Amino acid sequence: MPPESARDQPASQTLSRGIRVLEVLAEATGPLSIDEVAARLGVHRSVAYRLVRTLEDHALVVRDAGGRLALGARLAALASRVSADLQAEALPELTAVANELGMTCFLAVHDRDECVTLASVEPRHAVASVAQRPGARHAVTVGAPGKAILAQLAPGEWPRGASDALRDQVRAAGERGYATSADEVIPTVQAVAVPLALRGRPAAAIAVVHVASPDDPEPIARRLERCAAAIRSALDG
Repeated sequence: MPPESARDQPASQTLSRGIRVLEVLAEATGPLSIDEVAARLGVHRSVAYRLVRTLEDHALVVRDAGGRLALGARLAALASRVSADLQAEALPELTAVANELGMTCFLAVHDRDECVTLASVEPRHAVASVAQRPGARHAVTVGAPGKAILAQLAPGEWPRGASDALRDQVRAAGERGYATSADEVIPTVQAVAVPLALRGRPAAAIAVVHVASPDDPEPIARRLERCAAAIRSALDG
């Protein structure tokens, strides 16, 4: 067997760095220059340039008029095929909840130690709503959807170092059937989430986000449960 240090190395450093370029651009609040990408990757500008050129050839990265870099539309096309059947069944239900409650409703899935938004719908007629972009990710240990996901996992599947306070919150969420959060992922924003357990798929959650208010989470959670049940029924047949 190769030594431990060799096994811990990425199978392809170039591929790993190319994926990191996409992650860096996804996390940025606007287009980045080659120098900014290189700095965030910790590589020389020439290395970043070669990586970007390859990604441009596949339309995964594009340049604006000033030569700054952003994710390309091809990436969105690829992302739309991730769990396409789940997205197709979820979107009508998410839309109904968003418009009924006047809150952004989204589907989040478990990805290693993170919670990733797979699909999201903003309410049609709300005066103000919170944007939740597909592809957005944060640690599964924060936020209502993360807690709803953790409630479905065995203790050994949790990230290391989970606090006792978090374990208590997840235990309470499991007992009442929904999780809540406030100011955990986005300042001034509240969330309510329910688990979405689907056969043969990663743990997921249906959630809404809205600006902090005195809304009772109980009726919100019950509406989300009906949404989750409809999605399960459609997928499980």
